[in-house]
Amino acid sequence: MAEISRTTQPKLTEEAFLADRQRFWGSFTSFTIGSVIFVVVLLILMAIFLV
Repeated sequence: MAEISRTTQPKLTEEAFLADRQRFWGSFTSFTIGSVIFVVVLLILMAIFLV
């Protein structure tokens, strides 16, 4: 049978962890703002064309 080699992950430093969290938060915020803008524009267009 094949042997499975297990490698341990290097310890994550505090700075690397913070940088990762900030990158994630920036992406999440951009996605949320983009989604809200899209919904607002969609509602405005529906109001214009349906009234």
